[in-house]
Amino acid sequence: MNWTDCRVVAFDTETTGLHAFDGDRVVEFGAVELSIGPDGRVDDVREVQFFINPEIPIPRMASKISGITDDDVADAPLFEEQAERVVEVLADAIVVAHNLAFDYNFIRAELRRCGRTWPVTRAEVDTLPLSQRLMPELDSHKLARVCAALNVPLENAHRASHDAEACGRALVELARRRDAPADLEGFVEWADAVAPPPDTPWLRVSDDGYVIFGRGSLAGEPIERHPDRLQWMTLAVERTDGQWKPRFPDSVRRWARRWLRVRGSSKARSNPRSQGPQDWNLDPPLWVARR
Repeated sequence: MNWTDCRVVAFDTETTGLHAFDGDRVVEFGAVELSIGPDGRVDDVREVQFFINPEIPIPRMASKISGITDDDVADAPLFEEQAERVVEVLADAIVVAHNLAFDYNFIRAELRRCGRTWPVTRAEVDTLPLSQRLMPELDSHKLARVCAALNVPLENAHRASHDAEACGRALVELARRRDAPADLEGFVEWADAVAPPPDTPWLRVSDDGYVIFGRGSLAGEPIERHPDRLQWMTLAVERTDGQWKPRFPDSVRRWARRWLRVRGSSKARSNPRSQGPQDWNLDPPLWVARR
């Protein structure tokens, strides 16, 4: 399957603050589904955007950045009332965001509050590290700078649907200019994206959406709880026919290495100008986040 035949959905959130697992909430969700023509360019866009009542006051600084005030969200639905809609938008799509871990953590935290899980997607692409790798000449990799370099319009920045569309168009333009592989598997490798694990007995997606170990002493356990085990799977060897050979298939080891690199750190830097610990959004272990 070609990646352009999949649903490609770019999304963005506006929030009350920077810390998904320390009380901050989503105030706006925006997403666009991009249709890509035979020439590799976007030929249609379908937009989803709505405010969410965060149930807490929006700090002045957050309002200054996004333009969203308490009055804007006073009559908006709670996230739990829109959870099904969010899941339907993202499920089974190539999901795209700029600094993906930030928005991913916020949506994931909101879904957990109402007993839902992050949906199973085709792949999850972060255009921030992708632009850093493919456009190292840029002095900044903020979305506005990346879009300017690619001649992608970005109007009304810091509003969810506008940022989402610009991000999606930036990905499509990067893929076109840098000759991204057409097939989905090749595209995932090119984009350094997270995708469901390969169809083997070793890793699988559980009914509630988590990637779990399929065999061994940790069978049924989410890989997030045991990244050391996943790391071991990339290195383990066994002696077969007098030779040391990898214990797990190459497809599993490649997937595990990518997951550990992209998702295993689970860090999104909220302030690109600082390196302080307060400037990172950390995704806590599953058992902590569920408390």
